[in-house]
Amino acid sequence: MFSGNYRLAWQRLRASKWHSMLTMFGIVVGIVSVVTSVSLVEGVKSQVINQSSQIGSSLITVRPGNFIQRDSAGNIVDVDTAQAYGIGSGSLSEQDILTIKESQLVDKVSPISILAGSLKLGQDSFNNSYVLGTSTDLPVVLKQKIAFGTYFDDDQEGAPTVVIGKRVAEQLFRDNVPIGESLNIRGQEFVVRGVFDEFGSSVLGQGVDLNRAVFIPRNKLKSLAGEAASLSHILVIPKAGQQKRAVKDINKSLVRAHGGNEDVTVLRQDENLAVASGMLSVLNQLVVTMAVISLLVGGIGIMNIMLVSVSERTHEIGIRKAIGATNRQIRNQFMAEAVTLSLVGGVIGIVLSFLTSFIIRVSTNLHPVIAWPVVAAAVLVAVVVGVVFGTVPAVKAARKDPIEALRIST
Repeated sequence: MFSGNYRLAWQRLRASKWHSMLTMFGIVVGIVSVVTSVSLVEGVKSQVINQSSQIGSSLITVRPGNFIQRDSAGNIVDVDTAQAYGIGSGSLSEQDILTIKESQLVDKVSPISILAGSLKLGQDSFNNSYVLGTSTDLPVVLKQKIAFGTYFDDDQEGAPTVVIGKRVAEQLFRDNVPIGESLNIRGQEFVVRGVFDEFGSSVLGQGVDLNRAVFIPRNKLKSLAGEAASLSHILVIPKAGQQKRAVKDINKSLVRAHGGNEDVTVLRQDENLAVASGMLSVLNQLVVTMAVISLLVGGIGIMNIMLVSVSERTHEIGIRKAIGATNRQIRNQFMAEAVTLSLVGGVIGIVLSFLTSFIIRVSTNLHPVIAWPVVAAAVLVAVVVGVVFGTVPAVKAARKDPIEALRIST
């Protein structure tokens, strides 16, 4: 009887394909949203971890704004997500760079100023790009290789030069090695001197893709953009074995230099990774919440359609009861139809999730990672939605009086 109910449910689903697809739409959207969003977050986390392992654990990042809270042992206990995304108070200054360099525990310092905008090559533009003003130590600090050409130095002669990210070379110049070519930044021409190797993910966070960036000396960026090119990060490499002491020393020195105000954040590389993962998790929770709402809407849609189906099939219910079908058998039949609708919707949603992840992987620099526990949970949720929202129509069908049902249908 159990298998017979699901066979009948499958036959009804196939008999009214479009009707069934519209009924399952909410379930499909919900599953795709959950699986795809979690896959994207896991993919970004994986990229961040890989980049972190490439850079090494010694990197220290100084950022404006005090967006973390530490306990007495110095461990992070809370993160202000808004300020971590750069929405808040606090700033870094040239004096902060000098203060950090004065520390006896510091080996190399590379300040970074970020200017968002578009690059131009003739009539072509490259949007969603970044101009980074930095120092000659950046490749050493990030342990990032130059794939082609060389990095800039402090003693530039002749035309100003830039080093570009891999995506800029591919999409703006349509050439992997555009050494000697020129591009326009805010009305000034720059000659491409080098091309960075592929960045795994941005250590800067805040959605900055270094593969879409151009790198120039900070003094040149300040002459181009003035106050618009504010100092956003100071990357520090401490002397060997001095990372923890350096973090405390830098933080203490900056607080003293800022008149006792704790308006900067100093992070070890593992903490930087934890903050980035935490921000991604917040975003993931928001998307998952929206997906759950979509699943609930899909479940309500299934319940409404099944209630209409009960009314439309009054004659069928009456005949089945007249020839001996029990309330339990009628209830199980309608429950099987609701579960089948939601389960098939879940399977379609998972297939579309895999397709969406594949499209994202081949068309962007993101690499979604499918989380199999999430896939299994999505199928389980689809079944639960079918059971929960199929209960009311099934009970209504089971309670129909056979004589009344036959009389109404005639």
